[in-house]
Amino acid sequence: MGRPRRPLLSRDRIVATALALVDAESLEAVSTRRLAAELGVSGPALYNHFAGKDAIIDAVVDTVLGEVDITGFAGVGAEGTPWPDALRQWARSYREVLAGHPHIVPALATGPGRRPHALRMADAVFGALVDAGWPRAQATRVGVLMRYFVTGSALGSFAGGFPDDAAVYAGTYPHLDQAHLLADAQREIDESAFEAGLEALMAGLTVRYAAVVAERGGDAGADGGPDPAPGRTGGAASGQNL
Repeated sequence: MGRPRRPLLSRDRIVATALALVDAESLEAVSTRRLAAELGVSGPALYNHFAGKDAIIDAVVDTVLGEVDITGFAGVGAEGTPWPDALRQWARSYREVLAGHPHIVPALATGPGRRPHALRMADAVFGALVDAGWPRAQATRVGVLMRYFVTGSALGSFAGGFPDDAAVYAGTYPHLDQAHLLADAQREIDESAFEAGLEALMAGLTVRYAAVVAERGGDAGADGGPDPAPGRTGGAASGQNL
């Protein structure tokens, strides 16, 4: 009886194995040597599919970003989905995806690079905001602001970082006399804090959007509308790094 056939090596297998390592351990756990061992192949075989470790990490991160729901941006524009609703839907999906793969968050700090899913997401966010009437420069800032908020919230649990030993706080930190209870309510606290922050951002951005419309003499309203001056940049460069 012959040996069982080993699955063919492919980009998808390499990425899936690397992602499993990242999820179980960390980004630092990924190396070409470790991956080759996990896949049962020689190290050089990986180079038929990727230039090196950095390219593999890029592919892993982009695979995760491909899980983020950006469909809500497709309907933004005149008489379409309100831009705040689209941002809310995207932010919640983004955070949920990152919560499932928290170890990749540090790799997002460098921006989208050449990652296709990351660039597609940046294009969707920026394009929807411009279609809603935001000036291009301000649409960039809104997208970056939202990205900072979501990725920051996914870095770890603030509530879960408090020791559950009441003696740590007794007599020294009088205002933290209930802090030892936070860990038990970690999920609820983290989620409610995220929602509170998201709504605060939406409220502030809605006020800012109304001011933008007023400055332009337009009447797009809080739900957004077409950009009356699509070439206007608000006097600043309008890069995209979402």
